[in-house]
Amino acid sequence: MKTIKFNPMNKSLLVLVISFLFSAGLYAQKYAYVDTEYILENIPEYKDAQNQLDELSEEYQEEIEGKYAEIDMMYKDFQAEAVLMPEDIKKKKEQELVDKKAEVRELQKQRYGKDGDLFLKREELVKPIQEKIYNAIEEIATDKNYAFVFDKAGSLAILYVNAKFDISDDVLDAVGAELGTVSRDERKRNEYTPPKDNSNKSNKTNRPPSGPGGGPGPIRK
Repeated sequence: MKTIKFNPMNKSLLVLVISFLFSAGLYAQKYAYVDTEYILENIPEYKDAQNQLDELSEEYQEEIEGKYAEIDMMYKDFQAEAVLMPEDIKKKKEQELVDKKAEVRELQKQRYGKDGDLFLKREELVKPIQEKIYNAIEEIATDKNYAFVFDKAGSLAILYVNAKFDISDDVLDAVGAELGTVSRDERKRNEYTPPKDNSNKSNKTNRPPSGPGGGPGPIRK
């Protein structure tokens, strides 16, 4: 069976396909859905890839900020000396500033643009993981005779889902050996950790006040 991978650009196509199925009387087909955000969050290799990409992005950002700091210093020096400069030297310095800014803009494009360094690194690290997930979805869909598998994490507005049609854990089980996911039981335990009962503890317990930045930071960008 051929797997259709839905993304935001496929939304109108999806609506047309569903409309066709119902108008053709094929509503008895089997369907399932996955939550790719949940799947990726439970794959250690994906988390490692995200950490590498975040570090690389910060490295590129520092590089670009350093270049802009150089331009700022060049501009300040130019302003301080411009009054005493001959006109030809002044024009030369102005052109140097223009060229330097263009150089940094080109560097930004090289690092962050389409087909840039960060994009290519993401393709190298993340694409193999995505391919394994899609292959697992296709195998499960074929084995269980699902006509379509939708992504709950996509941009398509899903107003209601029945959890019995969620095959996300089946996908994680399928890729577990290759990508080192934890067991299904452990994933379920990690979904909810009951709060500790502190009712018997003394209210006089001294605790350090929460300072700025004391709380946990965001997991992702």
